[in-house]
Amino acid sequence: MRVLITGGAGFIGSHLCELFLERDHEVVVMDNLVTGNIENIEGLFGRPGFTFIKYDVTNYVHVAGPVEAILHLASLPSPVDYLRLPIKTLKVGALGTHTTLGLAVAKQARFLLASTSEVYGDPKVHPQREDYWGNVNPVGPRGVYDESKRFAEAMTMAYHRAHGLETRIARIFNTYGPRMRLDDGRVIPNFVKQALLGEPITVYDDGTRTRSFCFVSDLVEGMYRLLMSDEAEPVNLGNPNEMTMLQLAERVREATGSRSEVVLVQPRDERTKDDPQMRQPDIGKAQRLLGWTPQVPIEEGLRQTVEYFRARVH
Repeated sequence: MRVLITGGAGFIGSHLCELFLERDHEVVVMDNLVTGNIENIEGLFGRPGFTFIKYDVTNYVHVAGPVEAILHLASLPSPVDYLRLPIKTLKVGALGTHTTLGLAVAKQARFLLASTSEVYGDPKVHPQREDYWGNVNPVGPRGVYDESKRFAEAMTMAYHRAHGLETRIARIFNTYGPRMRLDDGRVIPNFVKQALLGEPITVYDDGTRTRSFCFVSDLVEGMYRLLMSDEAEPVNLGNPNEMTMLQLAERVREATGSRSEVVLVQPRDERTKDDPQMRQPDIGKAQRLLGWTPQVPIEEGLRQTVEYFRARVH
């Protein structure tokens, strides 16, 4: 296949590029590099079947030649980014999804939307299954990201129903691994950076909030299988092994060999407003339909992530 990956210079997108190229597909990356990093894909330049286009997908999108699949990952998923650029976040979720769906119709291409567990908001149901409608504050600071993805899902299903477009929706839970940004603002880069610098590892509130962390190689395998499947409705992709933030802090201390103290702090900005108290995917649907279960344990995933960050912390 010849596939278009929007946001392909980002953390997850760059790993997807490698996976598709390794499986003998052609890859076209479209990224405006607002949060993506050209270094993530610089090793792919010159490889047969790889093309990079610097472009903002909120504008009209055209790709010359055939395109069999589109994976729409262009987004601003980091709290640091969507609080700094709220309107860009809304536009890429709404207009970017609209333009890429239009291209999918024109090319008769299969379309995969990279959605998020944030569509569940601060969930009242645990673990979260795909039939849960969520608990989202549409006018809170996180609403710009949460609602952009909820709208993107609605538009994707509208194109599926109105145009008969082959669509896939991946609800991605917390993912980590090499090529995350150190200033990403999410918990694993924060903890690892603090631990490597010997600074206190700062855990918000009482440390009992939970997350489930999926290593990036597991996630992109799940996305590939979902694209190749026949499932149009949303599918959760994440690791169901839930842990508290205090437990994660200890795992990071072990992985880094750090003596950093773990300190509880009260956040003073909007990053944690409406922050979910717990997050754990029910992946039964992905297991049944895709034969997919995460394989990389947290110890190995953190080892690879720490190794990547160690070379970048000064």
